[in-house]
Amino acid sequence: MKTRITELLNIQYPVICGGLFRIGRAPLAAAVSEAGGLGIITSATFETAKELRHEIRKVRELTDKPIGININLFPSVKRMPNEAYIDVLLEEGIRIVETSGRSPEPYMKVLKDNNVVVIHKVAGVKYAKTAERVGCDAVTVVGFEAGGHPGMEDVGNIVLVPQTVDALTIPVLAGGGIADGRGLAAMLALGAEGIVMGTRFLASQEALVHDNVKKWMVQASEGDTALIQKTIGSTSRVARNAMALQVIDAESRGASLEELLPLISGKKAVQVYNEGDIDAGIFSCGQSVARIQEIKTVQEIILGVVNEAKATVERMGNRWSKVNELK
Repeated sequence: MKTRITELLNIQYPVICGGLFRIGRAPLAAAVSEAGGLGIITSATFETAKELRHEIRKVRELTDKPIGININLFPSVKRMPNEAYIDVLLEEGIRIVETSGRSPEPYMKVLKDNNVVVIHKVAGVKYAKTAERVGCDAVTVVGFEAGGHPGMEDVGNIVLVPQTVDALTIPVLAGGGIADGRGLAAMLALGAEGIVMGTRFLASQEALVHDNVKKWMVQASEGDTALIQKTIGSTSRVARNAMALQVIDAESRGASLEELLPLISGKKAVQVYNEGDIDAGIFSCGQSVARIQEIKTVQEIILGVVNEAKATVERMGNRWSKVNELK
């Protein structure tokens, strides 16, 4: 499958693993890249640049295929040492960076001076235009369906993707609500040149997540996610668990950021992922969780997506042939 994204990133299939906080580590990233997609290590997972360097070297022991690093530019209580992260990834030979959150413009010179491909993740057309203007090589646009931060506007991918494609000249990736080959075929039909999946890879054998979380995902429906944090300007789609319901209740009563912070702390997600206590904290989860019926290896997931996408395109072609015969 060749698109501008596969050519740009030198990968076999236009399938990218989203930057998963706490989960975007060497085992998952290497597995995605080895299977022909692009694996992503999430820098915000690590307290120091030294730890990130260690993880990059660990992934290099597992694969020699392209790897990307996610740089988190979202506002946070704790300032991210992004300059140090960038120094490390450059020194370690990484030449693909995914940025998310605020505009990556402050970092573009150092990245482009070192021939780094920059993919910026956005939640709207106007932000995508800014990304192209400041020199990004591609954008990922995430719809309302996405886990994590889908933006403040409740717009789904069936509208958002073609709007973004029509507004840009650089390649567009689509993220949010995609977990299978029909999703890939649909996004390609809308003009995207690849997909980003997060939730689907969270429910993979290689993801370092407690089995309780994966079992919950297999049983979940499209109604088992929730949007929180909109009242503080940082909308997030998460699993609809006991903690998420607490946050929703607090926001409905006009809770301040200070009151919400103990509930939405990322440290609580560690307890979910490591100990399997589903209700211990909030954790990102997209509506595509409903499309997950079993826990597969990353290779099985990617090959399944690609083969189903091809079959879907062929089926649509056959349908058009029959329509023409009727004419």
